[in-house]
Amino acid sequence: MLDLGFLPPIRRIVANLSKNRQNLFFSATMPPEIHKLAEELLHDPARVAVAPAATTVESVAQRVLHVESGNKRALLVELLADARMARTLVFTRTKRGADRVARHLAEAGIRAAAIHGNKSQSQRENALASFRASRIRVLVATDIAARGIDIDQVTHVVNFELPDVPESYVHRIGRTAARRRPGYRHITLRHRGAWPAARTSSA
Repeated sequence: MLDLGFLPPIRRIVANLSKNRQNLFFSATMPPEIHKLAEELLHDPARVAVAPAATTVESVAQRVLHVESGNKRALLVELLADARMARTLVFTRTKRGADRVARHLAEAGIRAAAIHGNKSQSQRENALASFRASRIRVLVATDIAARGIDIDQVTHVVNFELPDVPESYVHRIGRTAARRRPGYRHITLRHRGAWPAARTSSA
């Protein structure tokens, strides 16, 4: 919600609430900006953590491929020649990047669609429905658009571009482990200048 620009409305709503109230604050991660907001909204809170912070799921097989930036789309097409990548989520950092990747895949004969903040609600719903029904093999998404997505049997997650923070990486790869099925794979296409993949992933 903060990434989507809802922080000012949240503050306006809280300012108009009764002082005698109970606040419950839920967040999948607790980076500094979220912790700061919690301190603003809560008084002497009790913190309950249901899982270790920013840790990857052990059942997800992770792989890093080092590639020049200009060759990423070609390598992605090559990877998708593997029929085992039957239902693949691809993450990009920008909306334009998501559109470019989806378009390149479609031109290569791979059924794909993009979802991001510039897509209408109906476009996002249609893309998700097609992905769930296996009418498309690949869903290309930004982090914001992908939050809350719960799709069974995602076989692979591809980091076409690394996220800005490691916590987003953890959420991305967790899409293949939502049902705790072992053996699913996460692939990072990494180029020079990205934050060290060794911090959160292994071959």
